[in-house]
Amino acid sequence: MIIDCHGHYTTAPQALTDFRDAQKAALKDPAQTPSRESLQISDDQIRDSLEKAQLKLQRERGSDLTVFSPRASTMAHHIGTEATSLTWSQISNDLIERVVGLYPKNFVGVCMLPQSPGADLKGSVKELERCAQMGFIGANLNPDPSGGNWTSLPLTDRFWYPIYEKLVELDMPAMVHVSSSCNPNFHATGAHYINADTTAFMQFIQGDLFRDFPTLKLIIPHGGGAVPYHWGRYRGLAQDMKRPPLDTHVMKNVFFDTCVYHQPGIDLLLKVIPVDNILFGSEMVGAVRGVDPTTGFNYDDTKRYIDASALSAADKSRIFEGNAYRVYPRLAARLAAAGL
Repeated sequence: MIIDCHGHYTTAPQALTDFRDAQKAALKDPAQTPSRESLQISDDQIRDSLEKAQLKLQRERGSDLTVFSPRASTMAHHIGTEATSLTWSQISNDLIERVVGLYPKNFVGVCMLPQSPGADLKGSVKELERCAQMGFIGANLNPDPSGGNWTSLPLTDRFWYPIYEKLVELDMPAMVHVSSSCNPNFHATGAHYINADTTAFMQFIQGDLFRDFPTLKLIIPHGGGAVPYHWGRYRGLAQDMKRPPLDTHVMKNVFFDTCVYHQPGIDLLLKVIPVDNILFGSEMVGAVRGVDPTTGFNYDDTKRYIDASALSAADKSRIFEGNAYRVYPRLAARLAAAGL
């Protein structure tokens, strides 16, 4: 089985966007606040949104299962209040649950959390519990709910410990994934995402998070941002700061995906980062949707890059499937329930 650890519902029916627009309008005029009942999306609309996109690409590209979450760019925790984010998170997560219910052999759920700048994580803990009860296997954790202004404390600060405690209790990993950028200095997918990936890794070097949470598992997406390319820099910084070696200090708990959109980048990732720390991911129908004119294939068809790499068949199998079962401990039971 080929398990794609990084998928977002980027093709959700228009009614979801319309609801969000009404929610935003209500921030200025509460009379426009939409009711949850006003959001009407049929099963057929969900099927249509997936059959022409993610499911079609699964079949064409040879993947089997996508770890699926709400669209990252529309989490937008900086919009409105914590109550705004709670409603939006619950609606978005409920929609993911419906997707999984319709296609249990193609998708498993990962939730977004109702984070909000300046708010504590009590609401996020409750939503994580709710989604775990629905069968979700992980969560997306936004290290910057301010949307590019970086007002949050580092991920190693005790502020974040309530969510880590719950993740460990529920045996769920989190993908460290920012959302849209309201700061014009940082293009969302071209800068903000990669900046956040790199920043998270450096924070882990500086702190002692995994001493306190030795079983916590965190995925840094987009190939780890700048980290693999500057691996010597991070090893050297850790050494200069008298931190333990990266393999024991960070890499027993941190994993990278393969959302890197060219062969040389994938080859570098596979050469620098241990195979046990890499999960197959594509983020298809996501940040980069076009065709690479030098290959004739889509940039985000990342399976091709792994297939073309110099890895052994056994190592490819670990990236495509085996590592996912270690990082997502709830995955095996979820697939068994789906008859897989």
